[in-house]
Amino acid sequence: MSYVDARPYQWPHRRDLEPASTALIVIDMQRDFCEIGGYISAMGYDVSVASGIIPRIVELRDYVRKWGGLVIYTREGHRSDLTDLLPQKLFRSRAGGGEIGSVGPLGRLLVRGEPGWDIVPSLSPANGEPVIDKPGFGAFYATDLERILTTRGVRHLIVCGVTTDVCVHSTLREAVDRGFEPLLVADCCAATVQSNHDAAIETICSEGGIFGTVATSDVVIDALRSAIDGRIAVTRP
Repeated sequence: MSYVDARPYQWPHRRDLEPASTALIVIDMQRDFCEIGGYISAMGYDVSVASGIIPRIVELRDYVRKWGGLVIYTREGHRSDLTDLLPQKLFRSRAGGGEIGSVGPLGRLLVRGEPGWDIVPSLSPANGEPVIDKPGFGAFYATDLERILTTRGVRHLIVCGVTTDVCVHSTLREAVDRGFEPLLVADCCAATVQSNHDAAIETICSEGGIFGTVATSDVVIDALRSAIDGRIAVTRP
């Protein structure tokens, strides 16, 4: 039986870890969030924490691919005319110093089609890997993510990306309410403020795992490696 030794309970709950029912969701690993000159940088935050998790996500993604699980990416961004940008979100971005739609070194901040809006090169999706473009924080809001997952029979979600306390957490909460079982990979996530990241992790694990489970990338990769090795052993002549 294969599973991830997660906190506060083993994941998936009461069943084997299987690629057909599992997807890795890589949330908002965009240049606007991970590189100097992008949206997060414009607000005065250090992007080195977000860029620092990229190699771990690449390794995790490669194991999920080898195992046979689905990989899905999300991008936060708005139409070029900003007609899908809520006034309060625009106000908050302006107050924070990174006004959405303003021009920076990576193009207009958080605008679809601009250089900063795209996913960082080392995490570029492969052919056939879905990319979810979202106008809000949660990956289920105003997108077809739920349709893609249910059509493919996916119920178990491995979640990583940025930021832990905003888009990642919003997606986890939406997933749980829809009956999915998420696992957050803690060291493959980052926040603009470390204390926010830490609090977000603890919130997930509270009340018996109210928003899912948490593990580190080495634990998840070990479980995937064991599952791959077990499958190879079974198919050997």
